[in-house]
Amino acid sequence: MNVNLTPQLEQLVKQKVHTGLYNNASEVVREALRMMAVRDEAAKGFAQLHAGKTVPLNIAAAKRTAKANARKRRVVNPLVTG
Repeated sequence: MNVNLTPQLEQLVKQKVHTGLYNNASEVVREALRMMAVRDEAAKGFAQLHAGKTVPLNIAAAKRTAKANARKRRVVNPLVTG
């Protein structure tokens, strides 16, 4: 896949790589896309909150579930869907 960036965005990507935090432009773009996905998930969560679609957190049950998943060596996706 090829992506065309404005000169300003291209310079931003180059600056990010230059800091040493990223090895190449692809890593910068992947991180940006991940951040967009996080923003989208946060927006869904806030929409649910504003719509009153929330339930109280049962921390004891959450701990039991986490321990059970750890014993089974299950990897759990922390994103809530629905």
